[in-house]
Amino acid sequence: MKKSAILLITILFVSCEDVIDLELNTSKPKLIIEASINWIKGTSGNEQEIKLSLSAPYYDLETPPANNALVSIFDTNGNEFQFIEDGATGIYKNNTFIPVLNAEYSLVINYEGDVYSGTEVLKSVVPIDYVEQKDDGGFTGEETELKAYYTDPENEENYYFFEFSNNFTAYPTLEVYDDEFTDGNQIFGFYTEEDLTTGHEVTIKNHGVSEAFYEYMFILLLQNSEEGGGPFETTPATVRGNCINETNPDNFPLGYFRLSEVDEITYIVQ
Repeated sequence: MKKSAILLITILFVSCEDVIDLELNTSKPKLIIEASINWIKGTSGNEQEIKLSLSAPYYDLETPPANNALVSIFDTNGNEFQFIEDGATGIYKNNTFIPVLNAEYSLVINYEGDVYSGTEVLKSVVPIDYVEQKDDGGFTGEETELKAYYTDPENEENYYFFEFSNNFTAYPTLEVYDDEFTDGNQIFGFYTEEDLTTGHEVTIKNHGVSEAFYEYMFILLLQNSEEGGGPFETTPATVRGNCINETNPDNFPLGYFRLSEVDEITYIVQ
């Protein structure tokens, strides 16, 4: 009986040390397009950049850059703005861009024999009126809350994309808002951070965006809140942007082509 018990324990111990290889589904990498054209109020808006990368297996920590692409943006006046890759970074830059509010632009990318494209309008945005600070907010009642107030234009359909970043966390906090129930009123973008304290700098950016981008980002943020992690740690394949593959539609890209006027302020926590 004793020998049988020892043999059983030995078998269990050896079994626990067996290596199990998991076969994960793999597929051809998809092009990830991060084409955010931001025209910050008070600047010329001529310097812009577009990031291209490739989707990677689930457990990879980084996405590889997409190199040697031909990237251009065209406006309705026939102007072409070529974006040239900075080394082998997958970041393509242009310093002659001409932003025009409410104008339509088209993005065209040639990459490894496929042509990708997207069309969007450069959306305007109202300025941030002021920032209000509250020191007893959040779920615990001990977090610092910031409210960035802005006045929504009356009788217009508007969509907003807020970005809050500080000098001590890796990822910004992102929020999207529409004016369905706040048309013509003063409303605010909301930000709270547990470790926010006196002297910290918070950069607040309010972007004017289209309804399509609002819906895209709303789903992306919802999915991210359910899965955890930073907003750009992974790119969920289920969220489709506004770019297509004209050569091979089944090999669609990920990401989005967005153009926004941006109001930006830096707030020092009191």
